[in-house]
Amino acid sequence: MINYKIIFIVLLILCVGCRDEKTNQFNLHINAATPTVFAEGIVSTDLYERDIAISSRGDEIIYTLGNYKQTFRSLISIKKDGDNWGKKQILPFSGKYNDIEPFLSVDGEQLYFASTRPMNSDSTRTDYNIWMATRTETSWAEPVPLDTLINTSKDEFYPAVSSNGNLYFTATRKEGIGREDIFLSKNINGQYQAPTVLDSTINSAVYEFNAYISPDEDLLVFTSYGREDGLGGGDLYFSKKDEDGQWKPAKNMGELVNSEKLDYCPFIDFPRKNFYFSSDRAESTNKDIKSVTEFIENARSTLNGMGNIYMVNLDNLELN
Repeated sequence: MINYKIIFIVLLILCVGCRDEKTNQFNLHINAATPTVFAEGIVSTDLYERDIAISSRGDEIIYTLGNYKQTFRSLISIKKDGDNWGKKQILPFSGKYNDIEPFLSVDGEQLYFASTRPMNSDSTRTDYNIWMATRTETSWAEPVPLDTLINTSKDEFYPAVSSNGNLYFTATRKEGIGREDIFLSKNINGQYQAPTVLDSTINSAVYEFNAYISPDEDLLVFTSYGREDGLGGGDLYFSKKDEDGQWKPAKNMGELVNSEKLDYCPFIDFPRKNFYFSSDRAESTNKDIKSVTEFIENARSTLNGMGNIYMVNLDNLELN
């Protein structure tokens, strides 16, 4: 006698497996007029997603996936498989320590990120440091930490590298201006120099962090929390260089991008003219929920406030 129930379960499992093999429902070429959840249900889900990097050829994305409390975070890669996107995979060196904030070099051959992995085999250290992995023919080599001029016993976050190799990152140091600042380490002949804190056109007495630098090093986008012109839990700001190569005073990016929640982790995909950022914004809680099932469904929705990645057309932003 044929057990149709068993057959149905097997087919359902196979169907789910096939669906997981190809996550080809998102498009990097969409230019939304207003901030739109990126790849909802695939990249942006009911878990915590933040920090995106996209290869210049548009054939790979890397982002941070965290659990609900962000007590564990890993780097996730999705690559193009022909005309479609392949399945989500944890990068081969990720999944053991907290790895966050990926940044691809312009040529895509180096991946910078922040991690709690032990520095110099010192298992007692739990601070975040900046690491770099080099691409191989088939995967990634084991990451190596940047110079101790960059990495200290305190936290270093959010690496961003211009095409000339200059490194921007976030740290709290005694030579800083505020509670958290953006620093620059120039790359001269392949060697990182002692970092310097960006001046008061960028940093302030409060919090500045998560700075994205353009390949030409002429546009800086970052988050600040605590400024008088802020709209909420942390806003995105930008600065451009003047004719003398100096940073102009930073400007708030305005209500098109910023919300009353934390808006952070900027990235610009210049080839496809899209601006990406992370946000903790959520759907309105003014709902009259009638059942436990409805409560759970609401809690497991993409816009549950756990953090998602958003995209918006770069041309719609007034970055001048």
